[in-house]
Amino acid sequence: MLNKYLYKQVDNSALIVFRVFFGLLITIEAWGAIATGWIRTTLMEGDFTFNFIGLDFLQPLPGNGMLYYYGIMGLFGVFIMLGFKYRFSVVVYGIMWSAVYLMQKSSYNNHYYLLMLLLGIMACLPANRYFSIDVKQNPALKKISMPRWVYMIIIAQLWIVYTYASAAKLYPDWLDASMAEQLMRSKADYRIIGGLLQLKWVHWCIAYFGILFDLLIIPALLWKPTRKFAFIFSIFFHLFNSVVFQIGIFPYMSLAFTLFFFPSETIQRIFLPKKEFYDKAEVIRPDIYKPALLIFGLYFLIQLELPLRHWIIKDDVLWTEEGHRLSWRMMLRSKGGRINFKVIDKNTGLEIPFDHNKILSRKQQRSVGTKPDVIWQFCQRIKKDFAAKGKDVAIYVDCKIRVNDSDYHTLIDPEVDMAAAKWDYFWHNEWIMPSPLGKESTKEALHN
Repeated sequence: MLNKYLYKQVDNSALIVFRVFFGLLITIEAWGAIATGWIRTTLMEGDFTFNFIGLDFLQPLPGNGMLYYYGIMGLFGVFIMLGFKYRFSVVVYGIMWSAVYLMQKSSYNNHYYLLMLLLGIMACLPANRYFSIDVKQNPALKKISMPRWVYMIIIAQLWIVYTYASAAKLYPDWLDASMAEQLMRSKADYRIIGGLLQLKWVHWCIAYFGILFDLLIIPALLWKPTRKFAFIFSIFFHLFNSVVFQIGIFPYMSLAFTLFFFPSETIQRIFLPKKEFYDKAEVIRPDIYKPALLIFGLYFLIQLELPLRHWIIKDDVLWTEEGHRLSWRMMLRSKGGRINFKVIDKNTGLEIPFDHNKILSRKQQRSVGTKPDVIWQFCQRIKKDFAAKGKDVAIYVDCKIRVNDSDYHTLIDPEVDMAAAKWDYFWHNEWIMPSPLGKESTKEALHN
């Protein structure tokens, strides 16, 4: 019964149109990173980048190499849009995007992670079977249908993202709208809307509309009576995010996903009027259906479990950052920090003058001042650099941070030699000082 449902053939208009929008948007993302200077500030300033721990070999290309890298990546985006060498193009773009995502954490964004997942999913979908150069070159590829599981995979991935994003907002600083207020403070100089964004009732609307939108948007788009209203709300929500938070292509990518929620007849009539509409409802089950079910089953099991891992890690994720990444915790906190590194020559016992600001970009300085994993990585870098000069050093860190509008508290144990400290990738690192928040964070605890 399940196989019949999954492999029932449906019209593929939504997937074909989405491929065009998807290719266009990721091309804009790649070439836009060149035009806006993002590559220069994130990947070219500073002597190195803070990669995901264990992937030290992933470092930016020298000179202007990353500009050419993104130029090539954008070209593959064009190929995806046109359906030219589609499978190869989406795999190459996916590998190149994943490499950049994993080589730097100074500009970490859940949306970048989502794009990495989407590229992997799109590589598995028959998105080039119509309106593509591939079909023009090889007419045998042409097809006007696809299996129903394509819809289910896209919708399931979106449901996971939105639902966990909603659940993550259920903590005191979001529920009392103080986090929304903090987010809006930096927008006060915006023309026309800057003053409006400082009003308290606007902060309450942002806080609770954000929770409800993330929680309900997928069910509302799936249910026919609420679909049009949900689509209108989606346009408002994502355009608001685009204007206020300036988060690149992702509001528009989210709008493009709504293609999968409207009737196929509507998508075909609006976007592909010359295409024949498929309505035969055949069931075509491939020989490899069992391995495919197993792979996608494991994939979604991991997607369901990853955002929950911080609950089994000691202390509060808002403080430690352990379990924060890959968990759809979006725009939930602001952090500020003050940090100094005390470098001691073990042979002489004397302190060696050291100024971290001289070797880090401004963006990297913000990360080093607040994130324990980045602090640990930087200490290992300092140790390595001094070892190259023939010096064996101990490194002690004086770091105080504030979460949201709280007071400053000590983040790293000042008695621990961070040059000798070990990093636990999966569990809690004891050299992180206990959180003033506790496992269930409250703003009052931060201020006490």
